[in-house]
Formats: sequence, C-alpha cells, structure tokens
Amino acid sequence: IPKERVQKFKRKDKAKKVSSKMPIMYNFLVAMFSFILRFLEGDEDEDTCTISQEDIAEAVDITSGAKYFNLKLSQFGPYRVDYSKTGRHLLLGGRRGHVACIDWQSKHLMCEINVMESVNDVKWLHSEAMYAVAQKKWLYIYDSNGIELHCIRKFNDVLRMQFLPYHFLLATASATSFLQYLDVSVGKEVAAFCTKTGRLDVMCQNPHNAIIHLGHPNGTVTLWSPNQKEALVKMLCHQGGVRSVTVDKTGMYMVTSGLDKKLKVYDIRAFKPLKSYFLPAGASCLSLSQRGLLSAATGDVVQVYRDVWSAPVTKPYMAHRVRGSVWGLHFCPFEDVLGVGHGDGFTSMLVPGAGEPNFDGLDANPYRSAKQRQEWEVKALLEKIQPELISLDPTELGYVDRATFEQRHRDRVQALGYDPLAKEKFVPKYKKKGRSSAGAVERRKKQVAHEDQRDEIRKTVEDKMKMEKEIKERAQKKAALSNQKSALDRFKK
Repeated sequence: IPKERVQKFKRKDKAKKVSSKMPIMYNFLVAMFSFILRFLEGDEDEDTCTISQEDIAEAVDITSGAKYFNLKLSQFGPYRVDYSKTGRHLLLGGRRGHVACIDWQSKHLMCEINVMESVNDVKWLHSEAMYAVAQKKWLYIYDSNGIELHCIRKFNDVLRMQFLPYHFLLATASATSFLQYLDVSVGKEVAAFCTKTGRLDVMCQNPHNAIIHLGHPNGTVTLWSPNQKEALVKMLCHQGGVRSVTVDKTGMYMVTSGLDKKLKVYDIRAFKPLKSYFLPAGASCLSLSQRGLLSAATGDVVQVYRDVWSAPVTKPYMAHRVRGSVWGLHFCPFEDVLGVGHGDGFTSMLVPGAGEPNFDGLDANPYRSAKQRQEWEVKALLEKIQPELISLDPTELGYVDRATFEQRHRDRVQALGYDPLAKEKFVPKYKKKGRSSAGAVERRKKQVAHEDQRDEIRKTVEDKMKMEKEIKERAQKKAALSNQKSALDRFKK
C-alpha cells in the first residue's frame, strides 16, 4: 500500500506542533478543552452538598450556566435518558409513549413523536442519525427525523438496552428472561440466550471489554458474552434483589445497589467487594461519570459521590431534589452535566469535575460536521470488531497459545508415527567402482556435517550483524536528539 494513502488514515503524532494556519475556532476549542475542570469546593465549614444548582448556575459563566435547565413534561413521564457518544445529542423516552431527540446545547429540537404505546427504554445507536426504542411489544428503530425504519418482531418485550459502539451490537434484555444481540450494521441477530433468571430489568455494559452485566431478583449479578450460552461469571452481591448496576470506563470497578438498601463497590479483576455503604432508602438508579463520580437516585433525590472506591465516603459530594421519582440517570460525555429523567420531565444538573475535558477528535468529536460524521461512520464500519472477540480479558487476543501448538504437534507425531518437522538424518548413497569404501563414506558424512555447521554459523553471524546495526542506529538517533538545541539551553551554565 502506498505510504501516502496509509498516512491519510493514520493518527497524527502528538509531538507535532499545531500549524499556525489552522482556523481560530479550532485553536479556541483546543484551548478550552485542554483546561482541566476542577471539582466544586465550598467555603470554610460548608458542605458542597448544600450548594444548590441555582447558586452554581449563577456563579459560573453564561455558557456553563445555560447547561442547567428543566423540561416540564409531566403528561407523559417518567422519562428514560440517553446521551449520544459525542455528548452533543439527548434522547428522551417517556413511559407513556413520548420520544424526543434534542441537540441539548443549542436547545434545538430534532424530532418529537408519540408512539401511542408504553416505552420501556431508549438508546442511541452508532451515531445521532438512528436510535432504538423498546416499546410495549416489539423493538423499533427510528431515524433522527422520527421516521420509523424497522420493526424487529424477533425482539419482543424488551425492557433494557445497551449499545456496544465498537462492535455495532445492540444488546437487549427482555421480560421473558432473554438476552439478545442485534448487529445493527447488517440487521441480523447474532446471539440469543435464555438466562432462566426471570424478568431482566437491570442491565449495564463494561466499556472496557463489552461484557454485559445483568442484575437479578435473587441478588446475583451475571456477566455475559455473545460467544457463550452460559454466564461467564455469577456473583452474589445482595441479600435482596438487585436494583441497579454500573461499571466505570476502565472496566475495573462495578457499583451495585439492592433491595437490602446497600451500595456496594466491587473490583471486577478479582471479583471481590471493596466497599459497602448503607443508604437509608436505597438507590434505584446508578451512573458513573468519565472521571469516576457516582450518581445515585433515592426516590426524588439525586446524590453524587466522589472517590467511592479509593476512600470511605461519609457524605455526598452534591445533592439535588427533583419533581417526581427518578427513572433514569446518565452523565453526559465530555461535559460536567448529569441528565436526570423523572416523573415530571427532565433535569440537566451541573456537576463540576464529572466529564473528561479532552476528547479524541477521530473517535468522538462533539463539533464534527456532517461530512466528518459520514467519514467516521465508514472508518468505524471498516474497523468493526467481530462479536467472537468479546472476552473477559481483551489482552488475551495478543498472546500465542504455545501449549496448544505443542500439544497439536505431539498429536500429529503420534498419528503419523514420525516427526514431520524433524530434519532427516543423512544416509550416504551407495556408489560403485570402489567409491563407497569406509573412508569415502566417512568423508562424505563429514562434508555434509561441515555444510550444516556453516549454515548455523552464517545464521549466527547475520543475527549478530543485525543486532549491531540496530544498536548503532539507536546510538545515532540518540546523538542526533542530544545535538538538537532546546529553548531551555539558554538557562544552562
């Protein structure tokens, strides 16, 4: 492949300087997002959880203050919430059939429909052009204009959904205890399992390895992959039913809440509990931000906690009361915003320090144009990961299974009766006219042995020369770097 064509699709080197000819808007965005957002800090002897959202909105700048707002939608609530991967678009699904897509930063309503039946969950697909709605009977796919694209009758009684962006898989959990996977790039069902654990209304995904976590009424949490019909792991987490599960973006920690009014933090690498907290009323919904803040909904109160797995937590970081019981929580990617869907509509909360300030422009760019989105979609489809590669430990894919190779080789030797990879022993050919005397045969044997020895020596010398060349090149590169002048050289004595 020509280097010029490969260079077009390679990620740019971080060490390279940004050209001064780039647009002013781009430089402004880079400067704005390279600034690390700080956490909320109160005055002396003041708890940050007592600071109201109105006070925060007044204290910050106009752009950030506009991110705190309420949508009063009491007629069709309570609402499920989902943000797109870029964090730019918001999807709302009301229990009584109301579905709306909003560009929440500009407050532009993209579409609004009523499906005329109950809605259990809503989920964005690979881009903001398509979304899935789990309705009373079947699963429906709509576009951003509200036009129905597909009605998938194979997926019935769906209660919860999760979308795996790098695999283009939509995972659904149903009231009939079925876990199903739909490949949205080709529109085919990849896998379907009966979990035999009753109604599945608690579901989340591990962003690190694309494993699905399901919570069950008997207090267990099970981990599922589309490659195996049985659960990969079964963990007894609570004495009562599991109400909510969430996993952080590194894939190391899982937080669960149950009917026993406990909030537990687990280390998924060892499958052991790290912390356990008692909440007087329990937590019905949980959500983790990109920077590790945990939001927990208790009735109509939303509480946000900091450092739940590193240190014991005695009080919440922030708290806010909404109108009506909370039905959905979701942190907005790359923004200090928490979306709360409740019985009276939707509330966008300001949570300082929640979002990751730096985004990858080639993966999830909130400011991409329509042309950039189309190009990203084509590249994402070409780089789509097959569902067969989903496993608990993604690093296993890089290992060579040497033990299996040796076992296969032994089985082959046993079946054939000889080793096909072994070098055949030299047997001198019989020659006439006295040329196969004992001395001549020995001379021929020594000549072949010397040739084999020369091959080994030649190979060793070539390896040695190659290693010396690499060391020399490395030394030259190091010398070239040391000879370069730096702006800090003027401070050297």
